[in-house]
Amino acid sequence: MSVATDDLMDFDEVLERFDPVMGMEVHVELGTETKMFCGCPTTFGGDPNSQVCPACLGLPGSLPVANAEAIESAVRIGLALNCSIRESSVFARKNYFYPDQPKNYQISQYDEPIAYEGYLDVVLDDGVTWRVEIERAHMEEDTGKSLHVGGATGRIHGASHSLLDYNRAGVPLVEIVSKPIAGAGERAPEVARAYVTALRDLLRSLGVSDVRMDQGSMRCDVNLSLMAKDAAEFGTRTETKNVNSLKSVEAAVDYEMRRQGALLAAGGEVIQETRHFHESDGTTSPGRRKETAEDYRYFPEPDLPPVIAEPAWVEQLRGTLPELPWVRRARIQAEWGVSDEVMRDLVNVGAVDLIIATAEAGAAPDAARSWWVSFLAQQANTRGTELTALAITPAQVAEVIGLVDEGKLTNKLAQQVVVAVLDGEGEPAQIVADRGLEVVRDDSALQAAVDAALAANPDIADKIRDGKVQAAGKIVGDVMKATRGQADPARVKELVLAACQ
Repeated sequence: MSVATDDLMDFDEVLERFDPVMGMEVHVELGTETKMFCGCPTTFGGDPNSQVCPACLGLPGSLPVANAEAIESAVRIGLALNCSIRESSVFARKNYFYPDQPKNYQISQYDEPIAYEGYLDVVLDDGVTWRVEIERAHMEEDTGKSLHVGGATGRIHGASHSLLDYNRAGVPLVEIVSKPIAGAGERAPEVARAYVTALRDLLRSLGVSDVRMDQGSMRCDVNLSLMAKDAAEFGTRTETKNVNSLKSVEAAVDYEMRRQGALLAAGGEVIQETRHFHESDGTTSPGRRKETAEDYRYFPEPDLPPVIAEPAWVEQLRGTLPELPWVRRARIQAEWGVSDEVMRDLVNVGAVDLIIATAEAGAAPDAARSWWVSFLAQQANTRGTELTALAITPAQVAEVIGLVDEGKLTNKLAQQVVVAVLDGEGEPAQIVADRGLEVVRDDSALQAAVDAALAANPDIADKIRDGKVQAAGKIVGDVMKATRGQADPARVKELVLAACQ
């Protein structure tokens, strides 16, 4: 018996009848300069098929060579996730045919991954800590990218033809696989989002990836099944593939819980399959039947030797691990003296590390926080990107703040400079010089502008002379307009009041 995918059970009813069980598979593209098994560059956004060679195209006679930096990054990720590091791990061939995999197999790790048996403690919105057990973190290579043309959805169904870009084929990946996450109940969607959020923060702090979910350098596959309240075994799971935002991870869990609940309540059976997540409406749709490990016919990769992680080297890498992001945030929060609510807001918009870096570059923390969560957040929203993806560095923001502190720029002029930096016009100081934006400090020039404004507004001048100081605002505004915003408003007001005495 089948039920339409848009037949959904009320969330509370799902919880009355079933227990959700999740499994998270997170794929992380490593930030190495070259691919996992060849010397091709990994730069995002290159012309299609411009970053390929015989090795990553799987041409006869080509041989893979493992990327040492990628192996080091994988070990550091494993250590940060409290995993055991296997002293000798091996690569394997995962055999399947799909057009975006030019070799018809993927070099991955199977039964001997480099990192295994770890955990990550994540903090939920109310401060509760939830431990997610990690089964493994293994190395592999990414696939190419398919572009389906001619259809309405961008999917292969309904497309007239498909284009293949192999630039991404062979880019180093680490796949982090959780153990089943059970017992979360109504908080299952929240736990899923919190886990991926914490994982993203951790990986960013390690410096192993830019974790840009919008560019696919971090992708999450959400596995979900429902257990009847009296069941002893997990239910059949679905795997929602390549979910690419934190909000969508939460939405995918919520939707699959309600979809599967309606299906099971109607007497149907959940099919073990991959599913596509649709950002537009938060729904999922069927993909393909899910293979088992046996279907992939894993066997050891004959062209690569085992990866040897000597204990002394592993301990050396352990010493390079940074302060955990949440530990750092707690310390910074205490130093800044902000509330839990304010800190949570800063975390949610991705501003904490940017503010810290801006303060470390010389800006006052309060000023750094104000710029990132107000004007720069507005710019990110206008430009349709994440705060962390804006084309401005914390050092550049700190430089602009310094120019304001020195009195060389007003806040409005500083905003013009920041916009110019975001538009790629150069460094702040150069933009100020090229545009002639520095605050006018020549009192004679300012006095001339004040006299002209007073002469043009005699009634306002009379009010000021009669003691109505607030009327000076109109004159100050006219002077600011005449000087293209380059006057110091406080100094202009002093000159206006002095002229009306």
